[in-house]
Amino acid sequence: MDWQTVCALLAVAAAAGWIDAVVGGGGLLQLPALLIGGASLPVASVLGTNKLAATLGTLAAALTYQRRHPADLRAVATGGAAAVTASAGGALVATWISSDFLRPFVLIALIGVAVFVLLRPQFGRSEPAEAAVTAPARRRAARLVLVAGGAIGFYDGLVGPGTGTFLIITFTTLLSLEFIKALATVKMINVGTNLGALLVFALQGHVLWALGLAMAVFNVAGALVGARMTLARGSGFVRVVLLAVVAVMVVRLGYAQFA
Repeated sequence: MDWQTVCALLAVAAAAGWIDAVVGGGGLLQLPALLIGGASLPVASVLGTNKLAATLGTLAAALTYQRRHPADLRAVATGGAAAVTASAGGALVATWISSDFLRPFVLIALIGVAVFVLLRPQFGRSEPAEAAVTAPARRRAARLVLVAGGAIGFYDGLVGPGTGTFLIITFTTLLSLEFIKALATVKMINVGTNLGALLVFALQGHVLWALGLAMAVFNVAGALVGARMTLARGSGFVRVVLLAVVAVMVVRLGYAQFA
C-alpha cells in the first residue's frame, strides 16, 4: 500500500471518527475506504483493521459522553452482553466470506441508512421526552433490547457500517431516551460489539496492526471533536454531511460492484 493511500485512509479515519461520534455510522465511510484502498487485501484483514481503529475511536466518544451524560447501565448490560457475543459470531462468519459477497451488504446498509434519514427529517434534531414506564413495559423493553443488541451485534461483526446509527435509532425508540443520553448508552454498547469482533479477527491474525493503530489515532481525534461538538450543539447539523457521505460511497461501491 503506497503512502498516498495510507494518508488518504488516515484522513478518512478522522472524518469517520467525527461522524460516528456525532450520529453513528462512521463505518459507512471508513470501511468502504479500506475496501477501496486495500483492494488487494483479504476482506477479513480489512474488517479486522477497521475494527481496531473503530474500537478505540468509539471508546473515546463513549468516555466523553459518559462524563456529561451517564449511560443507562441496565441497557448497556443487557444489550451489551448479547451484542458482544453476537458480534464475535458475526466476525467468525465474516472470515469465511469473500469481499465480492460482502460488498452488496455494505451497499444495502448504506442505502438503508440513507432512506431512513431522508424519511425522518427530524432524526438527530429532537430529543424524545422521558415517559413513565411500568414494570411490564420495562421487562418488554429489556427483551427487545436483548434481541436488538444481538441482531445489531451480529451485523456489526459480519459487516459493520451503520451499526452506530442503527443502535441510536433502536435505543432511542425502545427506551425513549433523551438523544444525548442515547448516544452515551449506544457508544458503550458499540465498544462491546467492536471488541467482540476485534478479538476474533486478532486471534485469527486478520488485523494489520501498524495501519490500524495509525488510523485509530486519527479516528480518536475525530471522535473527540465530534463528541464535544455534539454536546455543545446537538447533532442535527451532521444530517446533510452524513447523507452526502452515504451518497458518495453508494456511487463508488456501486461502480466497483457493477462496472
